[in-house]
Amino acid sequence: MWFNRIVNRIVKWMQSLRNRSWLFGLLLVAVTVLAYPPALRGQFVWDDVFWTTGISGLLQDFSGLRLMWSKFTALQQYYPLTGTTFWLDYHLWGFWPLPYHIENVLLHAGAAWLFWKLLQRLQVPGAWLAAVIFALHPIMVESAGWITERKNVLSLVLYLGALLAYLRYAQVVTGGEWRDVNGPPSSDSSAASRLDTSCFTGHSSLTTRHSPLFYGLAFVLFLGALLAKTTAFSLPAVILLICWWKRGRIRWGADVLPTLPFFALAIGLCLVTAWLEKNRVGAQGPDFAMTFPERCLIAGRAPWFYTGKLFWPANLCIIYPRWQLDAGSLGQWLYPISTVVVLIVLWLARKRIGRGPAAAAFFFVGTLLPVLGFMNAYYMRYSFVCDHWDYLSSLGLIALVAALVARAAENLHVPMMFYGLAAIMLPVLAVLTWRQGMMYADTETLWRTTIARNPNAFLAFNNLGTILSGKGQMDEAILDFKKTLEINPRFYEAQNNLGDVLMQKGRMDEAINQFKKALEIEPNYMNAHYNLGNALLEVGRIDEAMIQFRKALEIRPDDADTYYNLGVALMRAGRPDEAIGCFQKVLEFKPDYAGAYNNLGLALFTQGKFDEAIKTYQRTLELMPNYADAHYMLGCALQSQRKSGAAIVQFQTVLKLEPGQVMAQNSLAWLLATCPEASLRDGGKAIELAKQAEQLSGGNHPEILDTLAAAYAEAGRFPEAVETARRALSLIATQNNQPVADALQMRLKLYEANAPFHEKP
Repeated sequence: MWFNRIVNRIVKWMQSLRNRSWLFGLLLVAVTVLAYPPALRGQFVWDDVFWTTGISGLLQDFSGLRLMWSKFTALQQYYPLTGTTFWLDYHLWGFWPLPYHIENVLLHAGAAWLFWKLLQRLQVPGAWLAAVIFALHPIMVESAGWITERKNVLSLVLYLGALLAYLRYAQVVTGGEWRDVNGPPSSDSSAASRLDTSCFTGHSSLTTRHSPLFYGLAFVLFLGALLAKTTAFSLPAVILLICWWKRGRIRWGADVLPTLPFFALAIGLCLVTAWLEKNRVGAQGPDFAMTFPERCLIAGRAPWFYTGKLFWPANLCIIYPRWQLDAGSLGQWLYPISTVVVLIVLWLARKRIGRGPAAAAFFFVGTLLPVLGFMNAYYMRYSFVCDHWDYLSSLGLIALVAALVARAAENLHVPMMFYGLAAIMLPVLAVLTWRQGMMYADTETLWRTTIARNPNAFLAFNNLGTILSGKGQMDEAILDFKKTLEINPRFYEAQNNLGDVLMQKGRMDEAINQFKKALEIEPNYMNAHYNLGNALLEVGRIDEAMIQFRKALEIRPDDADTYYNLGVALMRAGRPDEAIGCFQKVLEFKPDYAGAYNNLGLALFTQGKFDEAIKTYQRTLELMPNYADAHYMLGCALQSQRKSGAAIVQFQTVLKLEPGQVMAQNSLAWLLATCPEASLRDGGKAIELAKQAEQLSGGNHPEILDTLAAAYAEAGRFPEAVETARRALSLIATQNNQPVADALQMRLKLYEANAPFHEKP
């Protein structure tokens, strides 16, 4: 008896939540947050870079925010509202991942609460159970626990908000009950039919004078949902589906006409997304060359896959095995055939079991439409299915199952069945969500977990190899890239990555071979052209390197790094005029690129444009005050202008930053020994610096010996000056450099006459 009393109290308490939405909302947030701590502690992983750390230039100021909204290609996809949330996050928290995760989880909990409100408004039994299942189901972790999928959770919150607002605009309430326009509620006793007692109307005699306001609110929220992620496109079709579910027919004026602006908006933004997916993200090429029958196989199998994962969420991972399609296999055709059969059966049985199951099934399949294979989505290169594609669609099946369980318990007069099932199922789902969240701890954990659950996930091996190479574990990275190519020999990104690691290990010929293999598979792969250019430049094949850099720029004309390296190649080829143009182009794209200013200064210096070079180096040092190379080159430019005092300061700064910098030691020693201003000369210090430079360089550089001879002469140690100058002359004789030899011979005569050498003012 005591047990029954406790159960009855729990049942009454749960029923009381129907009228306390704020309390249920708090409870929903609490249970959701309690299931997500492992994910909350996670770092940025995989594609997160394209929305956070990798777009820091867009996040820094209002110009970046304006670009997100005005330029379709500013972000990975045209989801400017999602980009705006990351812009705000950057200004609030920087790149601290915890708040980003908290926001995602709270948005997910908010979507679950709105789902509950929606089911309540539609008078669907078991609404609270459906909401909690959605909040705690582990298949949702990919959306709520992965920062990149902010677009998914944000879009669903706005989607459900828009649907609720539209219902408020369209509903006709009579006696506090949803009624059919053509008569009283159905008396059909079946569970599903009792859900078919609401309707919408487009009549002008709406029950609330604020109806146009709710229509406008619904439109604005729907626009926001699309600008967060265009998977929200289905909302107007879902509105009509609900009309059919509740009334059994759809009317043009009352139902269709008000949704036309929604359809127009959805179609427009979907076309933008489809174009970007193909032309910007890269959803084209051999991996997407599927026949129509093969696409039908995907479309028929995917709903069964998602249904299976909803009912049995085992071995969830971020990349599932990509099915091998065979249009000649009867077994594979059983999937699409059975999918169509189920939809037809539910349609034909609608008068017997009600329209609810058919509506749920149509919602499930219809909202999956963009990712069923008929349209190219870049992710399908790796897998035809993924958890976050089921985020919106899962609502239909979850609502149906919760409603059927609730109605069965009611019809059997066994409420314990409903609450008992919830008491068993929900903790299990929470534990599975906790475990699933662990894989998002960091990028390496993500890929190692994926490989453990899907040993043929070639992308996981490739990305793990990239992580290991970044940590300096080159041999392990090579093994992972080779494993990638063993699974998928045409994965040209792995060829490129393998070449990059080999280049870092100094195995240049092997690296060049890998880059060429990548380009054989994908001639327009910009990264391979860029890396091949770097490898060729490294081995001195400058003309070939420039060809590769130019090909890379044909593919990606706005790539600053390629312009930079092309400029370096042109400098090495003795073409400073063209190099200047490249470095100026770099600075158009990256105005704060200190390295580009430094090399631009070098090119100007090479042309004898010392004043311009000095200004350029000064700009470099404004951006990077401790840039030793820039201090050195500025010193050289000042020295060329006979500004010895300022040049000395620059060389001294270099040696503070890099005490063993031989060229700075030599240049400073030369000035201290030979500069025209007597007050700046210091023979003893010059000898010290020149000897350090000689020791570090191996003692066989005539330029350093020339400096040491001048230092000895300035200090009055002429015999040592003569002996050192003669050593320098003997080394120069082997280099066939007559102008330098003549200058050194002239200085030797001064030393033999016990006179130091000083530069002219």
